[in-house]
Amino acid sequence: MILADHIAKIIEQMLDESGGIAEVRRNDLAARLGCVPSQINYVITSRFTPERGYIIESRRGGGGYIRIHRAMMTKNEYLMHFFHAVGDELTEADARAFASNLVDQGIITERERKLILTAVSTAALERTDPEKRDFVRADIMRHVLLALMN
Repeated sequence: MILADHIAKIIEQMLDESGGIAEVRRNDLAARLGCVPSQINYVITSRFTPERGYIIESRRGGGGYIRIHRAMMTKNEYLMHFFHAVGDELTEADARAFASNLVDQGIITERERKLILTAVSTAALERTDPEKRDFVRADIMRHVLLALMN
């Protein structure tokens, strides 16, 4: 298992054991795992993102920590969270991450994921000015998210 996977697994266990909220002290966890604190940061910023259903708070300084909340939301709250997380621009890679997380949360089916990704694909947006594709992709994704709300 690579180090990033190991760090993510430990944080997931912390979240499971504490009801969905984990306080991570980077230096302590890094010392425990024999790595540098920046590796902890990398895992948190790449795997525990709003797109994946996590809320991150941090406090700097000697007693600083990073608090990770696993978002427990209703379907509509989750969709609204994604709606705001999409922002004004959305890359195709980010759209894939959003759609996969919607499947993981049981909000859409695998078939719906494929349809969404087809609609926001570069191939589907081929006639759109390349500089505007990420804006159009974000608009499409936000409209899809609104349509999924009941």
